Amino acid sequence: MGRIAAPYGVHGWVRVQSFTGKPDGLAAYPRWWLGHEPAYKEYAVAEWRVHGGALVARLEGAMDRTFAESLWGLDIAVPREQLPPTAENEFYWADLIGLEVVNLAGERLGQVVDMIETGANDVMVVQGMERQHLIPYLQDVILQVTLKEKRVVVDWELDY
Repeated sequence: MGRIAAPYGVHGWVRVQSFTGKPDGLAAYPRWWLGHEPAYKEYAVAEWRVHGGALVARLEGAMDRTFAESLWGLDIAVPREQLPPTAENEFYWADLIGLEVVNLAGERLGQVVDMIETGANDVMVVQGMERQHLIPYLQDVILQVTLKEKRVVVDWELDY
């Protein structure tokens, strides 16, 4: 859902890089889980505000910059059951990670290992046996996502 981007000020606040549609999207969740797979620790959000187009927050118990620095770089997660349901043909990034990617010719490009937000469009990072593919997440390129089959069909060649 996001990442702690940096400490903010001297009173325990942090700047948040939000992966939600709007900067304050994470503010809807009163509790965040911070860490990296597989270990997360739960924190209550004490205060938050949008500052300069970004979310800044102070977690309960955070009183100084040293604490905020200890959180720098941690991923922010919320329990899946707290997320709003997706529309048809809409997926959370976490749903795509690990899916096999094949093209129209049935050639295996690899597995989705990450997603990147570029501003213009999202990009799937697909790790193949011989190379990595950066595939734009666009309607003309991503033709079918089947979670049940754990597969993404793309209009993309092996040598792109």
